[in-house]
Amino acid sequence: MSDAIQNRYEFVYLFDVENGNPNGDPDAGNMPRIDPETSHGLITDVCLKRKVRNFVEIAGAAGQLPKVKGKTFNVYVQEKAILNQQHAMAYAACGLKSEAKKLPKKEEDAHRVKDWMCGNFFDVRTFGAVMTTDVNCGQVRGPVQINFARSADPIVPLEVSITRMAVTTEAEAEKQQGDNRTMGRKHIVPYALYRAEGFVSAPLAAKTGFSETDLELFWQALTVMFDHDRSAARGKMGARNLFVFKHQSVLGNAPAQRLLDLIKVERYGDAAKPPRSFADYKVIVEKGHLPAGVELQVKL
Repeated sequence: MSDAIQNRYEFVYLFDVENGNPNGDPDAGNMPRIDPETSHGLITDVCLKRKVRNFVEIAGAAGQLPKVKGKTFNVYVQEKAILNQQHAMAYAACGLKSEAKKLPKKEEDAHRVKDWMCGNFFDVRTFGAVMTTDVNCGQVRGPVQINFARSADPIVPLEVSITRMAVTTEAEAEKQQGDNRTMGRKHIVPYALYRAEGFVSAPLAAKTGFSETDLELFWQALTVMFDHDRSAARGKMGARNLFVFKHQSVLGNAPAQRLLDLIKVERYGDAAKPPRSFADYKVIVEKGHLPAGVELQVKL
C-alpha cells in the first residue's frame, strides 16, 4: 500500500512497576509471571498489545485520533468482542457472501476482504491477525512485533492478606454474627524494571498499509498507555524510556541484535540491596557504536 512506512525499526522499551502485579498468570493463582530458572519477572507480548489497543480505543472515544482518508482506527480484538461479527462486516462492505471457513473463490475478492480488515482495524494492520474462523478473512502478518518483557533483576513476589469489611450474602453474615469481614489475598511485586524489545518491518507494513501515522500512534501509546491503565491490582506502573533505532532503508542497515545491545541497564548504588525505584538503575546508551545508516531516536 502506497502510504506504508519506508524504514525498518527496532526499539527498546523500559517500564516499571511498584507494589503491583503487572501480568498475573492464571495457571499459577494469578501470581506475577516469573522465569523459574532465573526468577526474573516476565510480561507477555499479548499483555502489552492489549494496553496499546486499550489506549487507541480511549483516544478514539476522546476524539484524539488522527484523520486519514480511507482508514479508520477501530480495534479488532476488543474485550468481549465476537470476532466473526467483525469479519461479517468486511464481507458486507465488499458486497460478498461468506462460505463457512472459506475465503472468496476469486483471489481479488480475498484480497479485498483482507485489505478492508487492515484499513478499518488499527491492530490488524499493526500486529496482524489470524482471521480463519467460520467467517474467513484470511491471515495477516503484522509489521509490529514485541518480545516478552523481562525484569532487569530477579523478583520476589509477595502475597499480601487483605480484608473486606463486608460479606456477600446474608448467610455469611449470620455465620460471623455481624462481624461481616472477608479475608482475601493479592500478589504484588515490590519493584521491578522491565525491558521489552520490538521490531517494525517495512516490507510487512507495505502489505497491511501500516503508515507513518500509525507508527506515531503506536509510539504515543507506548509512552502514555500505563497512565490510562490504573487499577488496584497493577499498582504504580509507568514508561521510563523508549529508544527507537530507525534504519535508512526498507531492509535495514545493521543486524537488530547489534543495535539492541547498545542499550544497557545496570544497577546503580548498592547492588546487594534489592531495587526499589528507577533511581536504583542507570541506563547506558552506547551512541558511539551506532552503525552507519541507523539513527537513534529517544521518544521518552
